[in-house]
Amino acid sequence: QVQLVESGGGLVQAGGSRKLSCTASGRTFSDYVAGWFRQAPGKEREFVAVISRSGGNTYYTDSVKGRFTISRDNAKNTVYLQMNSLRPEDTAVYYCAAGGSLVTDPRRYAYWGQGTQVTVSS
Repeated sequence: QVQLVESGGGLVQAGGSRKLSCTASGRTFSDYVAGWFRQAPGKEREFVAVISRSGGNTYYTDSVKGRFTISRDNAKNTVYLQMNSLRPEDTAVYYCAAGGSLVTDPRRYAYWGQGTQVTVSS
């Protein structure tokens, strides 16, 4: 079992930055791939970014490439999402997840945090 807790959400103006953190407890965090997903009101949960166990491989959805950066510190059991040049369409609840494969399908992730709201004002 892995427990995940996100933090760092809040209100930010368009063009601004925000850094989300997700801290894991329970089993060894470095045993898992870590991903970030988001869900806007009335929409399905969508993939944002994923990072491999070692942090050496990352993958992003096209809409955030060049603006968001996923990273992890396994010594701190934490995965981060640095978000720059934020847009109103980035407004959503952001979730971190842990799983066994470097994939974008949320159904393939076994463990989820409770989510943190990010609101980008225009």
